[in-house]
Amino acid sequence: MTEKKHGKNKPCSDELLAALSANIKRFRAERGWSQEKLAEKSGMHRTFVSLVERKGRNVTLGVVEAFAETLGVDVPTLLTKHQNCDDSC
Repeated sequence: MTEKKHGKNKPCSDELLAALSANIKRFRAERGWSQEKLAEKSGMHRTFVSLVERKGRNVTLGVVEAFAETLGVDVPTLLTKHQNCDDSC
């Protein structure tokens, strides 16, 4: 019989959170949207969007999917570090 371990999920790597954060900021800026506008369009709270953009939240795949859909990109695009792009773009 195997023993189940209970506890928190493993957090995302810093690299993955940085790519997600940078891409959300970049695609949001390309559309001329504020954090509030992105939050409204994606059904999330503005402070949550801010936390994600500041790498302060370990998000679920459902949240990544919602951001991707709202921004009109696919999930892999949001999770991929793009060349010539640092954490601020």
